[in-house]
Amino acid sequence: MEKRGFRVLLLAAAISGLILAGTSYAEFGDILLNTKAESMKKAGVKPVLFPHWFHRIRFKCKVCHEEIFILKKGGNDINMGAIMSGESCGKCHNGLVAWEPLYCDRCHIYQGK
Repeated sequence: MEKRGFRVLLLAAAISGLILAGTSYAEFGDILLNTKAESMKKAGVKPVLFPHWFHRIRFKCKVCHEEIFILKKGGNDINMGAIMSGESCGKCHNGLVAWEPLYCDRCHIYQGK
């Protein structure tokens, strides 16, 4: 794909990501990441609602599994330190592929039921 086409694709993904970031309801295939509920509560942020299907329609499974994340519930220690260091979600959320992990309310959006 030519550079311009790739940039347009990235821009479209970023814009649609911004639109979805405002939603706080779960869609089919979304994953609630709440194993660190205590530390998130102390930090004053909501649990993370990971839009799995949103990512899946843009990337093949092998982009993330098993190089970055293993396919086992609770098998991945996802934390902000790792993300900020370029691990787990930070592999792509680095300011180049996707937005930097500086916008808490883009991921920490879960309102509960």
